[in-house]
Amino acid sequence: MASDSPGKDWSTAEEEIMEAIYRALLNHGYADLSISQIADELDKSKAAIYYHYNTKDDLLVAFLEFAVDRFEETIDTETGNEPAADLEHVIEKLLPLQPAEEQRQLQAVLVGLRSQGVTSEVFREQFTQIDERLAATIRGIVNRGIEEDTFRDVDSSRVAEHILATVNGARYGRATTDRKSAAAAARVSLASYIDSELRRTA
Repeated sequence: MASDSPGKDWSTAEEEIMEAIYRALLNHGYADLSISQIADELDKSKAAIYYHYNTKDDLLVAFLEFAVDRFEETIDTETGNEPAADLEHVIEKLLPLQPAEEQRQLQAVLVGLRSQGVTSEVFREQFTQIDERLAATIRGIVNRGIEEDTFRDVDSSRVAEHILATVNGARYGRATTDRKSAAAAARVSLASYIDSELRRTA
């Protein structure tokens, strides 16, 4: 795994709860989400949830960790031995040009949860870890490209932070405005940045 942080070993019960949270968030959003709605999606009593988690915030923090674990597993599975293609793949996963409706809903939910980090230390810590893990994934691909002489010898941390900041900004804009072309423009800008910053000239 490219990330410096190993994923959690989720139990079957925990995975089922996380999937129920995912469905409940898509159906109700963050603001209206309740333990009862999660229990309905789980088709079990609230007690089954409280056995594992004490509060709604505990559930959502765990869900964020679950989501990034699954993202990293997907990247590990789908990337190969071409750093340039792998980097493009990660960016497409994070900021798809034509997201399906479910992807749009999920990104909107994540933006809503991220905003809680302004006032909630627990959410701030979780999104700090998420961004650090995503940056580590990007940094690992860039370092591999440098080692294989596919990319120029650059500061991989600086490149990773630039890419992540651009992706996060574009996702926020997509979720909170009607500027439909902004995300595509950000992707074009990222492609130009990668070409000029990383790719070796003939």
